[in-house]
Amino acid sequence: MSTQETVRRQAGSVEETALNIDPEKAEQLVDALNTDLAATYVLYHQIKKHHWNVEGAEFLDVHEYLGEVAADLEADADELAERAQAIGGVPLAGGATFEEHAPIDPEGDDVYDIRTSLENDIEAFGVIIDSLRDHIELANDLGDYTTEELLRDVLAGVEEHAHHLEHYLEDDTLVLDSATK
Repeated sequence: MSTQETVRRQAGSVEETALNIDPEKAEQLVDALNTDLAATYVLYHQIKKHHWNVEGAEFLDVHEYLGEVAADLEADADELAERAQAIGGVPLAGGATFEEHAPIDPEGDDVYDIRTSLENDIEAFGVIIDSLRDHIELANDLGDYTTEELLRDVLAGVEEHAHHLEHYLEDDTLVLDSATK
């Protein structure tokens, strides 16, 4: 718990910065960035859960790939938070806060088979993709081309990971289950 007696910046506040973004526009942009930040961290923790719990014949490949996905999501979250701060906002922080503001619900605490886990990840990626596309349009409409470019970069990586996860779920595999033997 903090022992600081005064708060330097109120959560949810937006202040003017040297970037000269109109405060009303900055509020909308910070809200959008914080939504994407929250979703990214909720998915990050879900991906880490799957990374830790994956089993089976393709364990190592899936484990390593999910580690890469988690690292990319963590880097994206950092970029989103830093941009929110740069335009005068206060980035969200904390697990409960992220879950409260994310447009996705975290998967439960139970461990599922890897196919179900990856399907849940793809579903979450889809929600994030839609959110990022909406926020790219918002940033463009508000004339914040730097935020727009950042969100486009995040979107490209998120789409790539969603596409790669689809490949893990294809039915063409060298691993045969007992039903096909």
